[in-house]
Amino acid sequence: MTRKVAIFAFNGEEMCFIHSLMNALDMKDKGYDVKLIIEGSATRLVKEAEGEKKPFTALYLKAKEAGLIDCVCRACASKMESLESAKNQELPLCDEMFGHPSMARYINDGYEIIVV
Repeated sequence: MTRKVAIFAFNGEEMCFIHSLMNALDMKDKGYDVKLIIEGSATRLVKEAEGEKKPFTALYLKAKEAGLIDCVCRACASKMESLESAKNQELPLCDEMFGHPSMARYINDGYEIIVV
């Protein structure tokens, strides 16, 4: 049985986000069923990755192209002024729990939760 992991990237600090991306890509390479959920202040990095060359841009694009970004928090992206960027990038938005993604949904689907 494939191990299922949902990584919730909350922290908007670039190094924390980079580690979320690296771990998601590493787990995928090792055969895990991995989903990356971009939440909290990390949602502002969606906008920053869109046009700027940041230290995390290449990893972000690799994770995005691999289909690892399961969703971006609609409420937090709105607050961090990156909602339009998420829409422009055609990233899925989640809002089933008071405007935020629900961890319970991932747990119910058999995913282990990791919060970064």
